Amino acid sequence: MRTDRALLHDSLLAAALATAAVALFVVSRDGGVAGAALLALTYAPVAARRRWPLAALCAAQLPILVLAGLDGDPGLAGLTGLILLYSVAAHRGLAIALSGLAVAAVGYVTSVSLSPSPLAWPDHAMAVLVGIAVWGTGRSVRLRRAYLEELKDRATRLERAREADTRAARAEERSRIARELHDVVAHHVSVMTVQAAAARKVLTANPEVAGEALSAIEETGRLAMNEMRNIVGVLRTDAASGPPERGPQPGLRDLPALVEQMREAGLSTELEVEGEGSVPAGVDLAAYRLVQEGLTNSLRHAGPGAHARVSVRQAPRELSLVVEDDGRGPGAPAGDRTGHGLVGIRERVALYGGILRIGPRTGGGFEVRAIFPLKDG
Repeated sequence: MRTDRALLHDSLLAAALATAAVALFVVSRDGGVAGAALLALTYAPVAARRRWPLAALCAAQLPILVLAGLDGDPGLAGLTGLILLYSVAAHRGLAIALSGLAVAAVGYVTSVSLSPSPLAWPDHAMAVLVGIAVWGTGRSVRLRRAYLEELKDRATRLERAREADTRAARAEERSRIARELHDVVAHHVSVMTVQAAAARKVLTANPEVAGEALSAIEETGRLAMNEMRNIVGVLRTDAASGPPERGPQPGLRDLPALVEQMREAGLSTELEVEGEGSVPAGVDLAAYRLVQEGLTNSLRHAGPGAHARVSVRQAPRELSLVVEDDGRGPGAPAGDRTGHGLVGIRERVALYGGILRIGPRTGGGFEVRAIFPLKDG
């Protein structure tokens, strides 16, 4: 469609130029029919100036040479050569453009040699300068067109790269939210399961203790719902509903409450903190989740009567955490405790360039040990 439209426009241009040139030729010179026909033929190749520019330039040389040989002055027929020379330079590569320049030069030299009335040197110099200027203008137009196409192509590639980065960022955010939800649900459901089992055992013998366990289950459920609401809130996209309500993310400051919750669930836990200072928000959250997952792991697998200990040590350039217990899960060796939660912890620690060790302790039990570097210690 685009090529057909260009051919139509060029055909109309050729017809208009041929009509004007023939009319001027007849009026100014009172030329014959043969001269008018040859002049019209010189403009016919203009119709193909964009589809076959070099072939059109070559085809236009013959009637121009014939006109030059008849009266020594082709008149406006020379305009055809300039139009086609520009078309070759503007629509073809450098090699073909140079070939077109050579064809135009040979045609000019031949027409001058055939002309009965030789031109003066200033006229030759002007003709050469005009031809070179037209050819150079065509090359400039082609180079600019190529530059604009390159800019458009680069903009398209950048837009695709931006979309790919956006998709990657969304995927990373979904992965982060999935890890957060897993940590929250695994921890609180494990606590609620242990408390429900304890309540069932003492429900008949000691209703008061069972009631306390049920109250603890209720409170743990509320905490789980609040944390999940805060995490999932970032997925809300309905602008009419307003911005999502976000609560502060948990961090090292919340470890005493976490340890107390473990004690209420039946896991004897102690907390030891050494050093203080500000910690980057991402490391703060990752450290909390690590301790939370480690204690949840101990609660589920360490067995009755186990004791857990959490050690937090903050040095100027690193934060180290240890979660260990002295139990062995019923029916399972300590080394078989790794699951999806601890795998997620590996990803969190690696994200901040930390070092993580998960495995059995010497002498029994299990430990989760991590070191986070603090760049701004």
